[in-house]
Amino acid sequence: MAAAMAADWYHFHRFRRRRRPIPAGRIVWAVVTDLLPLAAILIGTLSRDNTTAVVQASMWLLWAWLFTVLPRLARYPFRLIGWRRAGNIAAALIAVTLLWGATLGRTSLRVSRVEICSERLPAAFDGMRLVQISDLHLGTIVSPERELGRLADRINALRPDLVLFTGDLVNIRAAELDERMARLLQRIEAPVYSVTGNHDVGTYIKDSLHHTIADNLRSLIDRQEAMGWHVLDDRTCYIRRGGDSISLTGLSFDPALRWLRHSRNLPATGMDKAYGGVPRETFNITLAHVPQLWEQITAAGYGDLTLSGHVHAMQLKIRFSGRGWSPASWLYEHWSGRYDNDDGRTLYINDGTGYVGYPMRLGARPEITLLTLKRCE
Repeated sequence: MAAAMAADWYHFHRFRRRRRPIPAGRIVWAVVTDLLPLAAILIGTLSRDNTTAVVQASMWLLWAWLFTVLPRLARYPFRLIGWRRAGNIAAALIAVTLLWGATLGRTSLRVSRVEICSERLPAAFDGMRLVQISDLHLGTIVSPERELGRLADRINALRPDLVLFTGDLVNIRAAELDERMARLLQRIEAPVYSVTGNHDVGTYIKDSLHHTIADNLRSLIDRQEAMGWHVLDDRTCYIRRGGDSISLTGLSFDPALRWLRHSRNLPATGMDKAYGGVPRETFNITLAHVPQLWEQITAAGYGDLTLSGHVHAMQLKIRFSGRGWSPASWLYEHWSGRYDNDDGRTLYINDGTGYVGYPMRLGARPEITLLTLKRCE
């Protein structure tokens, strides 16, 4: 914000030095749009709680700042060298890109098809189809009926045996999973197994006296189970086919790790409880919202397949080859897509379907992952 204001001041100062009149409306517009992030901060600071309306208002104010200020800033360097037309083109391209990110980029679903091959997989599970979704952030969805309805339809069209959800179902509080949201999510036909993420546990609720972390988490789990989802709260269940079985483990996000959620050295909690009594010789799928736990999961002898979310690729990805590039790579060693280690174990990080911070996705389209299990000799 300060940099934008400085750039505007310099630009208007140059006009004055040339004794050219500056329309008052242009100055007012620059000041007002430069201060939009401050307005978002004030709304969040002065509100008694982070309600859905407060969070959505803050997100859209930030997007409005990006949309009104970044194109203007893009013009200034070109104007310094007298390339007015090039500056106008650059500004238009940025504006169009931001509009696309807040519309089609935010809602256009992408299906990633991944084959997981393992000699440890029982023969009865050869060809099993799993769908992974993640990070819905229900409280920030603009059009639930359209977005969740489309999500359920795409999942059902893939005919999965199981749907695995890897956390951040809500954005701030359990109440976001209301009857309308539950009804839309119940359109998913396959059994759904889920874990909690950092946004699910209630640590972002400001009014923690009336809405404690424990109460919020219990309420969210109850609401999921009421709509038929199976919440793996630091526990393991077994999926059986014929006489064979595989283990499915869920690692819940520990609220105590809130401030370490982006750390590469995230301590593992709940693993002893989750894996207690689980045979290491059994093929294991682990759901862990944060991907930083992968090395600890595999070091413990589990996680033939680990599924995570959390990162969203920061909702900004430049695709040129492979997984592409995102600012997320500065924070996370593993941040999007598939990773394999030397022991034949796989981590897959789903880019999620929701959005936080700003209601926009550029390059990191909302993702559904179809994983097909294959037995390899």
